[in-house]
Amino acid sequence: MPFAETPLRDEYAAAVERVARLTLDALRDGSPAAALAEQPAATAPRPLLAAVRVLGADLFAPRLLAGAGPDGPTAALLAEARRVLPAPLAPSEEAARVLGWQDWAVGHLLARTPYGGAVPPPAALPGPEEVGWRAWSVRMAQLSGLALPGLDGPVHEGARRHVLGLARGTVRSLLRHDLTTAARLARWLAWTEAEGLPPRLELGPVLDRIRLAGDGSARTGLDLAVAGRLAAGSAGSGAAGGAEGSGGSADGGRAA
Repeated sequence: MPFAETPLRDEYAAAVERVARLTLDALRDGSPAAALAEQPAATAPRPLLAAVRVLGADLFAPRLLAGAGPDGPTAALLAEARRVLPAPLAPSEEAARVLGWQDWAVGHLLARTPYGGAVPPPAALPGPEEVGWRAWSVRMAQLSGLALPGLDGPVHEGARRHVLGLARGTVRSLLRHDLTTAARLARWLAWTEAEGLPPRLELGPVLDRIRLAGDGSARTGLDLAVAGRLAAGSAGSGAAGGAEGSGGSADGGRAA
């Protein structure tokens, strides 16, 4: 890649971290939404739009975890980001499906606002029965942005049916010191607990370990904060999110 592109990549990466930090601060402070832009969406700078495109559904995490719907200003900014920056070309069919599900989540939430319509669900990802729990858990980590109240679909049904696979993936990531993946899978485990499913792994020590030894980035912090809020909701009310079809897990036994 030409050296001239390196500063641009760094600028975009810094923008992603900044937007993640704003979203994380809003979640911690109980704000209704992150203060993402002072100007209208149509005049937002391109790095901001790129960051918004990357974070997707997580921009609405503070509101969704508070039981509210997507807010208009954030929805407008996200809709503009999708217009200006179409989804990138995926290197493989499976990667295309991951991008498709991320886009589905954004479209599903924007459909509740005046700024977008629902996106048809893409083809289902192969389950652990087809590719093994290791490969499946990696894909679920890439889809951690779907682990939010108010979203439900085949990806979520897979999480309900294979809680043990999520727990195994979390433990494996911890052992490999891949704490970014561990945080994202722990978020799914917190989501399944909020759905009322029996835990396969004690989440408190896992989240503490990632906080102490992780990379300290705002994106990882956001995953940890979402997981903590989901876990707190499940402890307080037994089930959250209002999703249907939370029947028993197809996995048996324990993670370790």
